[in-house]
Amino acid sequence: MNTIRWGMIGCGSVTELKSGPAFNKVKGSSLIAVMRRDAKKLKDYANRHKVPHCFTDANELIQHPEVDAVYIATPPKYHEDYAIAAMKAGKPVYVEKPMALDLAACMRMDAFSKKSGVKMVIAHYRRALPLFLEVKRLVDTLAIGQITHVRIVMLKKAGGNFDPSENWRVDPTVAGGGYFYDLAPHQLDLVFYFFGKALSYQGTASNQAGLYPAEDTVSGTMRLENGIQFNGDWCFCAGPDQDKDLFEITGTDGKISFPVFGHTIRLEQKGMTKLIEFDPPMHNQQSLIEKIVPYFLGTGNNPCSAEEAIQSMRVMENFVYGTTK
Repeated sequence: MNTIRWGMIGCGSVTELKSGPAFNKVKGSSLIAVMRRDAKKLKDYANRHKVPHCFTDANELIQHPEVDAVYIATPPKYHEDYAIAAMKAGKPVYVEKPMALDLAACMRMDAFSKKSGVKMVIAHYRRALPLFLEVKRLVDTLAIGQITHVRIVMLKKAGGNFDPSENWRVDPTVAGGGYFYDLAPHQLDLVFYFFGKALSYQGTASNQAGLYPAEDTVSGTMRLENGIQFNGDWCFCAGPDQDKDLFEITGTDGKISFPVFGHTIRLEQKGMTKLIEFDPPMHNQQSLIEKIVPYFLGTGNNPCSAEEAIQSMRVMENFVYGTTK
């Protein structure tokens, strides 16, 4: 086999541009099947993206003989069941972040993958984008000396639809932990990608605005490898002029800062400041998919393993719910 024919479960907004079209732009990859429960929306998606097969039943997609691998782009509540069903069928899986509803589900998915020998990749795709690869290069080459401290600040004003029946991201029973669980996996995965494992961690969370069931304010600290200290603050009910997206790395000889959901690195060293600009990618996940396809074909390494994703889930669960496993 020299081509991965993908089946995609879930056709929501993340698949319209960030991921879906990328499967047909990567060498040795094609999107041949999609699944969504709403038949009308399903057919519309398949027609617009020129996908030949569409299903309203996920098991039919998984069992289709032309589908070689499955991309799971549903809300987190369904990741575990679909991933294990696909792996039972012998088909490798690419799973959206967060990896699952909670840490226990992530552990079960990882255990099944290891036991069955069927491959699994998690969609922490920012680690494959040029901006973050440049940050890693700057860190690894000691451009700002030895790293001493890492800080994340995310402030977002409250807005949008807060009805859990219409916005699954604010329903902990479906999303795991609100907007924090939606956005922090990208940020925390970069922390571990750049600096290694968390040796200890603790945090706290609360629902300050009371607009929806999930916590809207989270703070946490970690002690990373090599003595690096981490502080993070997330607030999704900030004032209208307080929006902030900051990832700041402090070293003995300077500082690197950037927005995780932006396109500019600010490099400060020896009293000088340099801005490094990046073009926004057309398809955010294409760079990671370019690494997944060789891995599934047996010619490359796993670009984001379950073990790596579990680090983020373990810390998030601790910050929000106070658990340590």
